[in-house]
Amino acid sequence: MKNNIIKILENNNIELLVRVSLGILFFYSSLHKIGNPAEFAKVIYGYSLFPHSIINIFAISVPFLELFAGLSLIIGVYPKSGVMIINIMLSLFIIAISINLIRGHEFDCGCVSFGEPQSVMSNIWVLIRDIFCLLFGVYILYFRDDNRKLCIKK
Repeated sequence: MKNNIIKILENNNIELLVRVSLGILFFYSSLHKIGNPAEFAKVIYGYSLFPHSIINIFAISVPFLELFAGLSLIIGVYPKSGVMIINIMLSLFIIAISINLIRGHEFDCGCVSFGEPQSVMSNIWVLIRDIFCLLFGVYILYFRDDNRKLCIKK
């Protein structure tokens, strides 16, 4: 059983699928934020965690980090650097969401669209999704193959 799990985890095609899926998620989630930084700044403000003086800097820089890190995973160029950026962002997202859930604060996560503040249960699902994405990111980070271009390996 243990050997079967190790074989699955060492499979190049599984790593490719996980890496490209995570890359697409971050690439896609960056597009609406890049197109509307003022709305994203409102979302960041809604978390009630950051000084007002840095919210605009976050609203402009975070989406581009998501875009380039996502592209890095999709294309396979510097995937370890891209996944390290994504893992750091996911860790910060998990902390921010957890703090607001503990507070009982309803908020819009701003992940893949902008909208009204979401219910507590909806934000719990966002937290669970981010934890799984972080686990996938850790898997990609520690995957042993350095030749990771966008192609299926045999």
